[in-house]
Parts: sequence; structure tokens; C-alpha cells
Amino acid sequence: MNDQLFPHQPQIAREVAPWVRRSLPAQVGFAVAAYVIGLGFFASVVPSPLYQTYRELWGFSPLTLTLIYATYAFGVLAALLLAGSVSDDVGRRPALLTALVALTGSTLLFVFASSTWWLFVGRGLQGLATGIAISSASAALVDLQPRRDPVVVSVTNGVASNAGLGLGILVVSVLVQIATMPLTVPYLVLLALIALAIIAVLWMPEPVKDRQRLRLTVQRPYVPAVVRGPFLLAALGVLASWSIAGLFFSLGPQLGAELFHTTNPVMANVGVFTLLGTAALTQLTLGRTTPWLGASGGSVALAAGILLIIAGAALDSGAIYLIGSILDGFGFGLAFLGALRGLVGRIPPAHRAGVMSAFYLVGYASLSVPAVLAGLVVDSLGLQATFETFGLVAVLLSLVVAGGAWRTRPAAQIPAG
Repeated sequence: MNDQLFPHQPQIAREVAPWVRRSLPAQVGFAVAAYVIGLGFFASVVPSPLYQTYRELWGFSPLTLTLIYATYAFGVLAALLLAGSVSDDVGRRPALLTALVALTGSTLLFVFASSTWWLFVGRGLQGLATGIAISSASAALVDLQPRRDPVVVSVTNGVASNAGLGLGILVVSVLVQIATMPLTVPYLVLLALIALAIIAVLWMPEPVKDRQRLRLTVQRPYVPAVVRGPFLLAALGVLASWSIAGLFFSLGPQLGAELFHTTNPVMANVGVFTLLGTAALTQLTLGRTTPWLGASGGSVALAAGILLIIAGAALDSGAIYLIGSILDGFGFGLAFLGALRGLVGRIPPAHRAGVMSAFYLVGYASLSVPAVLAGLVVDSLGLQATFETFGLVAVLLSLVVAGGAWRTRPAAQIPAG
């Protein structure tokens, strides 16, 4: 009866179903997830080279600038605590799309900003969006890697993060120098990149099959017992690398400007570019370094690099500063890679976003706390004294982490007989 009333219905179903099921191949989806990670970090640093212009325009204090940065950091941490594992329930694609729409909103706030309060709201919303995006995209990397190869996933994650940070600072620094509207053009570039990400995510495969309704509750970061050992090693590696990176991002541009006697933002950030570029190159070339060795050796290199940078600042030597930046980049790349290597392949599928959320919770706390504290005391202590004080603390922390990572190495096996 129904077939007679609707004679073309089966044909319509056959035509529509393939279109509904169509999506990008898993390999392309993997690349999309990596792009979203890089985009999240790219967006996070877009306002940084513009803060000096904002200060001249609106006359806010260095303390206000530090609080603006803290607003972003707390936004990321709040997102990781509140919704870090949300994509395990609702799916990777809905979580990523929500984060990208929120990132679009925060970028529009910067475009139309007319006072300092716009920066606070924009950075807070940007932090929330970034926290959801990076935890969901990192989980999608593990889901969509065809062979579930932890080396490929870890290297891709690390290179995407470093490339996003480095390109964000570099592109915006150049635009500040050449663009006629430096407070608008960088955000228009960012909006174009976000639009591309939204289109790509719409066609990305959805790896989460058993989806549930959205539940937004503050939850203690949960790491399943089966992965707590690898997570401890990962936490040690990211603690060492990102704490020094936070100090570098906070004070590095000012220190570079003084050592190279320049007001050019590109030259002032040359140490940051060097660190991030070396980190990405290290991860590409040493991707299969044993995790415990990467975390411990990288932490030692981080400590040595910071000591060189402190020496360069004391001797007013840009050359020593750059050598220290290279060594720090090597240590940063190796320690961060070692942190991820032993973790990603051991996470149960149902907890991927939650565990990666906990990982980034440690990372962003390590990144933000030194940066905020250094920003609060730099005016009273002075730039060089602040860098020396926090740098020496970071050196001690790196050495402690190196020892802790070394103790996680496998015990030597003595052959029987």
C-alpha cells in the first residue's frame, strides 16, 4: 500500500543515504584534527604582539596586561575541568564545532574592541574555546590515526602545537609592521583560518559511535588506573617543558628587545621563534626516542638552555641568548614528545578526551602560573632579576623532573642462567 502511495520513496532513500554517510577519509580527518590543534595555539598568541599597541591606545598598566593573560589561562583551565571530556560523550565533531564557533565569537570581540574590558571578555571566551578544541582534537588524533601509532600521534600533536605558536607570533609580528590596520588585519586572517576549520570539521569522520547527551558538570580530572603510570611520565615531561615555555613567552620578547636593542617585534621575538622551530625540528627527527629518555634528557637540556639564557642576559649577549634558545627548543621538543609518547597509545577509547584534558590541564597550569607570576613582579624586580629568579626555579624544577622521569625507566632484565 505504502509503495503504491509513494512509488519513488525507495529510490529517494537510495540516493540520499550515500550523501548522508559521506565524509572525509580517516587520514584526512587526522590532518583536520592536527590543523585544529595548531589553529587553537595560533589563535592563543594572536593578541600577544598587539598588547603594546593596546596599552598605548587605552593606557592600561602592566598589571592589567598580566590579568588579561590570566583570564585566558583560567578560561582554558575552566574548560578543561568543565568540558574537557565532553567529546567522549557527545562526539568529537559537535565538540569541535562548538569550540570553533566560540573561537569565532572571541575573535569578533577583538575586532570590535573599544576598551580594555573587551580584551578581558575576548580572552576569557578564547580560553574556553581553546580548552575544548585542543582536548577534543587531541582525542580525535588518536581515534583517526589508521595504525594507532603513538609515535605518529605524538609527533603530529607536538609539531602542530609548536607550529601554531610560532606561526601565530611570526605572522602577527609581521602584520603589525606592514599592515595599515594592525588591530584588525590579524583577526581577519584568524577568522579566515577558523572558517576553513569549520568547513573541514563538518566533513570530518565521527569516531565516537555511542554518543550520549551533553553533561556539563565540574569534574575532577580522571585518569583510569591502566594509564596512570604513563600519565605520570607525561605529566613530568609537560611540567618541565611548559613551565619554561611559560616563562619564555612572558619575558622572552622584552628580553630579546633589550639584548638586540630593537623595537621591531619580529626581532624581539626571534628567541621565541628559535625555540619553537627547534622544538618542532627535534620532534620530527627524534620522534622514536624512548619516552622516559626523552622526558629526562629533554628536561636536562631545558635546564642547560635556561642557564645559557640567564648568562646571555647578564653579559648583554644576543648570541648566547640565541644559543640558549636553541638548546631550550631541543629540550622542549624532546621533553614534550617524551611526555606524549608513552601516553597516547595506552588510553582506553572511552576516556581519550578526558585523559588528554587532564594532560593539557597540567600543561596549561605549567604554562600559565610562571607567566602570570613573572608578569606580576617584573615591574618591581626588573626584567633581568625576574628572569634570573624564575629561570633558576625553572632549572631546579627541570632537574627534579629529569630525575623523576629517569626513575620510570624499565628495570634491566638479567637473563636466567
